[in-house]
Amino acid sequence: MRIGWAFCGSFCTFERALRVLEKLVIGGDEVTPVFSEAACRTDTRFGSAAGWVSRAEEVTGRTAVCTIPQAEPIGPKGLFDLLVVAPATGNTLAKLAHGITDGPVTMACKSHLRNGRPLLLAVSTNDGLSGSAPNIAALMSRKHIYFVPYRQDDASGKPASLVADMERIPEIIPLAVLGQQAQPVLLPEPA
Repeated sequence: MRIGWAFCGSFCTFERALRVLEKLVIGGDEVTPVFSEAACRTDTRFGSAAGWVSRAEEVTGRTAVCTIPQAEPIGPKGLFDLLVVAPATGNTLAKLAHGITDGPVTMACKSHLRNGRPLLLAVSTNDGLSGSAPNIAALMSRKHIYFVPYRQDDASGKPASLVADMERIPEIIPLAVLGQQAQPVLLPEPA
């Protein structure tokens, strides 16, 4: 499959996302990395922006999409069979829910969805059960948008935080392509 993989600014999940992305490439999928402006430019305690972009390009063998002009042709040219946003931050979820297209990831999503192709979101946000909850609900009701099942990652320490089970992305991709939401969407917290 031709898959777009968009990284948003939940930097603590990049390592996990890259491991899953690598499995897809090893399995024969053609994966193109897409980075939000924050992910493409922000150095954090989890690594440098240039380092993450370079690693994604090395794993995929493809140049990363890091600008709106690079992302715009995704839909018109039908570049992807599926677009994964992993991690999908609360900021990105809000923008998608409200039709805001102001960066490479939101442009990639808008451009991809215009052709009725599936968008798979892997939530990673500290306010999933508070400020981001209405946006998640809005997106769950939209056509062609699917979610990787998610859970509270630390119910006692961060009671509003949600994180997707990214390791399940390879098994969920075929469901999204067939227009099916993986169930259950809400997972129990690990023991």
